[in-house]
Parts: sequence; structure tokens; C-alpha cells
Amino acid sequence: MDVLAGIVKQYWGYDSFLPLQREAMACALDKRDSLVVLPTGGGKSLCFQAPAMAMDGMAIVVSPLLSLMKDQVDALRTNGVPAAKVDSTMTSAERNSVHHRILAREIKLLYVSPERLVQPSFIEYLGENSVSFFVIDEAHCISQWGHDFRPEYRELRKLREAFPGTAIHAFTATATAHVRNDIVGELQLRDASILIGSYDRPNLIYRVQRRADAYSQVRAIIDEHPDESGIVYCIRRADVDSLCEKLVEDGFKALPYHAGMKDAERKSNQEAFAKEDADIVVATVAFGMGIDKSNVRYVLHAAMPKSIEHYHQETGRAGRDGLPADCWLLYSYADFKLWEGIIRKGELQGAEVALRKLNDMKRYCDKSVCRHKALVAYFDQAYTAKPCGSCDVCLSQFGIVDVVDDTESIARTILDCIADLGSMAGPTYTTLVLTGSREERVLAKGHQALKKYGALASFGVPTVRDWIEQLVQQNYLDKTGEYNVLVLTPKGKAAMLGENVPQLARPLQQQARKIHTGFEQRKPKAPKVLPGVAVVFFGEVDEGLFQALRRLRRAKAEELEVPPFVIFSDAALRDMARRKPTNTTAFLEVSGVGQKKCEAFGDEFIGAIRTYCEDHPETVNNDEV
Repeated sequence: MDVLAGIVKQYWGYDSFLPLQREAMACALDKRDSLVVLPTGGGKSLCFQAPAMAMDGMAIVVSPLLSLMKDQVDALRTNGVPAAKVDSTMTSAERNSVHHRILAREIKLLYVSPERLVQPSFIEYLGENSVSFFVIDEAHCISQWGHDFRPEYRELRKLREAFPGTAIHAFTATATAHVRNDIVGELQLRDASILIGSYDRPNLIYRVQRRADAYSQVRAIIDEHPDESGIVYCIRRADVDSLCEKLVEDGFKALPYHAGMKDAERKSNQEAFAKEDADIVVATVAFGMGIDKSNVRYVLHAAMPKSIEHYHQETGRAGRDGLPADCWLLYSYADFKLWEGIIRKGELQGAEVALRKLNDMKRYCDKSVCRHKALVAYFDQAYTAKPCGSCDVCLSQFGIVDVVDDTESIARTILDCIADLGSMAGPTYTTLVLTGSREERVLAKGHQALKKYGALASFGVPTVRDWIEQLVQQNYLDKTGEYNVLVLTPKGKAAMLGENVPQLARPLQQQARKIHTGFEQRKPKAPKVLPGVAVVFFGEVDEGLFQALRRLRRAKAEELEVPPFVIFSDAALRDMARRKPTNTTAFLEVSGVGQKKCEAFGDEFIGAIRTYCEDHPETVNNDEV
């Protein structure tokens, strides 16, 4: 492991291992099969990339998407790691070049698609060369119980027969116990070491809100992240196109991504996002696995995902650099019905499993419990932090979420009205009565004569409708029957008697800024790092220098025709902006700066830091110069 530590420092610039990385690397060195489950941002790739550099032969990495392969190979080459890919986009001259490098034993990591790997001719070709081990990335794709099942992954079982003495290592960020068993069985892993990290991502701030005024809510969130990278997920292609069009009209650098677009257009939009020519991608679930971008500062689900696995995977695209990132989920019951219809029509074989997962997702939205706890519990893990301090439920306990004035009176007004309406108390109809609607159906039933008619008119329909959903989430109300008629729970009846008090928060648009800045204000200087993920919180970061380094990074990325994060991550730039290294020795101490990157970019970045310090002497700590 001492050799691996030196390799990690030399090529990747890290001084230590993340949780379970040592154990995963040991499996590779010992030539023992393994299944490694680590959250996005938990350092999965390093678990096989570093051992490949320490072993004889060439590691074969199976990756499901061409764009993902390209980004990973570009990043490895920038670090000085001899890596290559073989795919259908390459010219014959490019393939011949890779072939000659393989024959010369120059390649340590070769990335291929599952379809290519199982071709008899390619298996025979690999058999003639020295393979150190196989890596199956995104291994959950092999399971019908997984959220991204791909039939071509099932063919990978041929590897065991063709290479009986070569270790196989499966990696994924999301896998329930059932999926893990499927992976082990389908790949025929032998005496495999099963390494499961924490599913928790403590640097992600989870918030769930009922959707009322969709575009206003989306804008409120995006406005908190000016010039920062974000992903907005929708269910339907039409929703992607319309939302993206509105954002562009409002001056945002937004691009669409969905399966209905031409391949070339999707590829172009993804590259624009990676290269920071666009700040926002509005996408369906077709976008996700192929993005290898570390500085996504927020993921916004404008509608409910179809499963918690999808949600966990998609929110995992945020904050991969370990810095805080926002994960918003806006949902309505209509999302549930839409997914239900899609599943019943299109997933005949797996419909029962998919519907079960959909109901789990709905329960997650409706529950008023710690989001971090709910997510890790779904994957059969315990969560001990109380409260987490980084989700909507727990933030309310810190007083960061705005609670409305006279919340007790408002809540009792809603509960009283529902009791009076009885079987007519649907969420929408109750809102109409409370806001004094003059619709014919309200007047025809004489409900304008009710005591609570119009009692909350001054707050407006969206706000009152949202409060009703909050009472449902807090278990003061329940929805029953086909039409979701509201009924008081025992907890709700107790509230009417004054035995407990619901907490009603202001609408999302009003509280977005306070939640966002509130988290920043209480962000700990040295937070506890939970198992399975590293959280990077830097001290005093010079924001001006950080922005100057970002501009330099982008210029270098354009020059080399690679995404900016391939040059340096945001975390590395922030560490530079904190340390302000003005010589090579100090520059190598920056987290994420290895020997190759120091040689390639050190002079320019050190020069930029020196220039900035000369222009801003007041920002320099003389003790560190």
C-alpha cells in the first residue's frame, strides 16, 4: 500500500485515501474479485486506476457511455496516466495507434463498451495480451432490479469463462441488497469481497417542496446559483423543451438534453455543459450517467423521479468535489400518476418492481423526516446524526426555514375547514373554499356560508395549497380514496384541541435565499466526515483569486480542447485560493495537484497567483509568503 500511496500522490495529488479505497485497492492487488458500492464523489475510479498503475499488464474497464469514457481517459492522460479507449467514433488510424501502444505494453487502462468487450474476436485479442484485471463500471446496469438495466451487460458473464484466472471488480454508486446479489451472480464473482460505503452525501443539502408555481419555483432556485453549473430534471421531453426555452428567454445559458434529440445535438450540448459554455442542462433521465463533471453546484428535479435509486444517482451528480451543493425536488401527485401510466404501458415484465419503487419515491416525498436518514435507510443503512442540519426537515429545527407568523391559527383554520367539508375536502377544493373562490361549484354547494370560507384569501391559492401539503407531510392530514379526500389524523385532531402545533413554512420562493445563506452561515469549519465519502470544506478562500484561476483554467481547457474540470477541479482551485502557493514545492501541496499537472500547468497557475497577490497585497498572509 505504500507503493499505492506514492502513486496516488504522484499522479492524482492526494495525500490520503477516502473510506474503503484502501480495501478496494487491496482486492485488485490480491487478484480477488470484488463488488464495491461507493457514492458518487466517493472516489470509485481511483480504486481501480491506482492499482492498474502498480500492476503488470493492462486493466480493462467496461463503461456504458462513450462520452463518459472520453472524459475519463482525458482526465487520466492529463494526470500522466497512460490510458486509452476503443470505440466506434475512432478512425482506423486512431485504433491502430492504440493497438500499437497495447503491443508495446504502454497502456495501463483500456476503456471499452460492454458490446465490444464480449465480441469473440475482441475476447481473443485480449487473451493474446496481458490483462491485469477487469472493471465493470456502473455494474447496477446488469440487474433487472436496478434502475438502469441494460441487457447487453448480461453478456459480461462470458468474461469468467474466457478469463477464469483474472479478477473481476464491479463498481456502482447505487445498489440495494437485491441488486448486489444480482451483480455477484450474473458476473459469477468468486469469493468476492463486498465493500459497501455509506450512501450518505453529507455535503448535499436535500429539500423537497410541493410544486405550485413551477417556473417561479425553478427560477427562485436557479437565481441562488448565478454562473454556477446546475442540472434540471424533467419527466417528459416536452417539459424539457418548454422549460429550457423559458430559461433562455430570461437570459440563462441553458441547453436541453433528451432522447428525442439527434445524437450529434445531444453530444454537442453535453460538451458545451462540460466546457462551461452553458451553465444549465435541462434534461430527462436520459442525462446523468455520462456526466463526469465535478463542480455541479445544484441538481433540481422539477418533477418527482420514478425511484429512489434514480433520485440518489441523479442528485449524486452534484457536489462531486466535496463542496456544498443543493438538491431540490419539486413534486405533485400528478407526477406519481404520470409515472404510473408510463410504467404500466412500457414496463410489462418489470412493472411490479417499478411500481413498488415508485411508491417508495412518493413516500419519500410525503414524509417529514430527515432526508439524509430516509435515503440511507432505503439502502438498509443506519444514520445516527440527529439532526443532519442539511435537509429541509432538519434545517427547520435550526430556525433557518422561515415559519409563518401565527402558524397555529392558520393550521387550525385549515383543519377546521377540512372537518366542515367532510367528503368534499379534496386538496384543491379545500383551497378554493379557504381563499374565498366564487367558482360555481363552491357557490352551488353553499360553502360560501362556511365559517372558514375566505379566511385565508389574503395569502393566495398557491401558498394555501402548499400549506395543506405541509400538513399532509407532517401527518396532521391524510389523503384517502381515489380522489385524495383529506381526513384528519389523530395528530390532526389533537392539533385542533391545541395539544400540538404544526409548523408551516413560507413558500419556496420566499425561503430559498434564507435556506441557502443559512446553511453557509452555520457550515462547520471542520465537519465530521461520515464513512464512505469525504467532504471538503476549506477555510478562508480568496474569492477574487478563485475567479481569476477559474478564468485561467477555462483558457487552458479551450487551448487543449478538454473540459475545464479535467485541468483542475473547483476543489483544487479553492485550495489554491486558500494556500496561495507561489513556488513549485507549495503548489504540489495543493489537494489534487500531482507531478504531471504541476509540470504541465504549474508555471502559469503559480504566475497567476503571484500576479494576484502583487495586485492585492492586503489579501496576503505575510507569514505564508
